[in-house]
Amino acid sequence: MNFYNKIILSGISILFFIMLISGCDDTITSDELDKRVIPDSNIDYYTHIQPIFSVKCASSFCHDDGTRAGGLSLTSYGNATADLSIVFPGDPSVSKLVWAIEGTGGTQPMPPPGSAPPLTENQIKGIKTWIEEGARPGANRP
Repeated sequence: MNFYNKIILSGISILFFIMLISGCDDTITSDELDKRVIPDSNIDYYTHIQPIFSVKCASSFCHDDGTRAGGLSLTSYGNATADLSIVFPGDPSVSKLVWAIEGTGGTQPMPPPGSAPPLTENQIKGIKTWIEEGARPGANRP
């Protein structure tokens, strides 16, 4: 194989590798997330709740590990459940997280209008059900 053919083959190999890697993106968009239906029971944090927090709360530079708006990071199960006043397992009505996403209890609705797409009714219901069921991490840990 001459030098010219080796360069062509190398270039094609690199191009193929780049296309392969870019096709492996497993991130979810807000629109895709909004189309997911959260079940009425047996809510799994990693399957149902973490994607909501990641796309709608932590990715908007509000509740990520660096910014921690209001002192809250929603980037992990441990962060989301560390403060019982934010997520009170078993009782969504006293959980400040629910007050924030519903805009009740003297709080402004989260996410703030214009900062990120709002949570759907199904997402709000799913978060409330997850808290009602004990705010457990679930079985589907990545």
